[in-house]
Amino acid sequence: MNFTPTEDRRMLSDSLDRYVAEQYSIETRHAITRSGKGHSPQQWAQFAELGVIGALFTEAQGGFGGTGFDIAVVFESLGRGLVVEPFLASAVLAGSALARAGNQTQLSLLGGIIDGSTIATLAHEEADSRYELKRVATRASRDGDSYVIDGAKAVVALADQAQTLIVSARSSGDLASEDGISLFVVPASTAGVSVRAYPNIDGSRAGEVRFSQVRVPASALLGAEGQGLATLEYAVGRGILALSAEALGAMEVTKKFTIEYLQTRKQFGKLIGSFQALQHRMADVLLEIEQARSAVINAAAALDGDRLTRERALSAAKYSVGRIGTLVAEECIQLHGGIGMTWELPMPHYAKRLVMIDHQLGDEDHHLARFIALGQA
Repeated sequence: MNFTPTEDRRMLSDSLDRYVAEQYSIETRHAITRSGKGHSPQQWAQFAELGVIGALFTEAQGGFGGTGFDIAVVFESLGRGLVVEPFLASAVLAGSALARAGNQTQLSLLGGIIDGSTIATLAHEEADSRYELKRVATRASRDGDSYVIDGAKAVVALADQAQTLIVSARSSGDLASEDGISLFVVPASTAGVSVRAYPNIDGSRAGEVRFSQVRVPASALLGAEGQGLATLEYAVGRGILALSAEALGAMEVTKKFTIEYLQTRKQFGKLIGSFQALQHRMADVLLEIEQARSAVINAAAALDGDRLTRERALSAAKYSVGRIGTLVAEECIQLHGGIGMTWELPMPHYAKRLVMIDHQLGDEDHHLARFIALGQA
């Protein structure tokens, strides 16, 4: 298999890297995370104008990419820049669910997502779901030409900023049944929807969303009633690839910072990079990052393959970046010493993001167990 990026992807990566380097400094990021919104509408509009959001969708959906390698290229660049804009929540998770299962009216929302005028988010995880997609307690009851939704969702990205929520609710079956999960397109302004928002440790924002007797028309149903699990798996799979690529980009920058520090910091009259013990630790970091890169490439190649191959490759990638990302964050901060924990340096912010990525869409323990289980299927 040829892993060399195509000319179009290389140009996209170069232009995105250049824009982030020039317009998205760590100081700019700090200002965005302090704003209380969790993203910058101005930056989001600029990314849309550059075509970055469109690269995550196929031509039929209004974009010009949409493959696994397109997602990987975009998110690796975003990881290098520590970008907090809602690419994952709006474009990948919510956008993928709409693109896969939406009717003609619902698909019209994709235009707003791609041009940056609409922010959507996936409201699926619950307080006790333990990363299991099929574990849904929120209920949706049919009432004539409407559905009534009751329940709560946890850690919903940009819950207080999104105009549209893609909500999972159980219309039949037991708590952990694969069948019976339905998806709904719910405007955030719908009566009965309440949000408690908060910042995450990495500077992004999320919220707890409660649905109390939320009434939506039957036309809000996304896909077939009770058959939403496959759409969830599809959207979350693309999100797992995106997070894995983002982690890879963040690890590359963290590695670069640490090598530069080892080559400039002196101790006992010598550059600390000349100490063999530190060289060995850095060599381990470099090898581990290459392992993570291989896992991400494998997942990107498998994204449009058969389900078993795809899901095993995605879990392998997420497990790898979870384990390796934490290792890289810890090692690079230790190699910096105390200065590696200061707010002024970008280093601790990359480390926090790497730790956060491990806990999004399933941590390393979850995906290791899932990889094993899929292998026995």
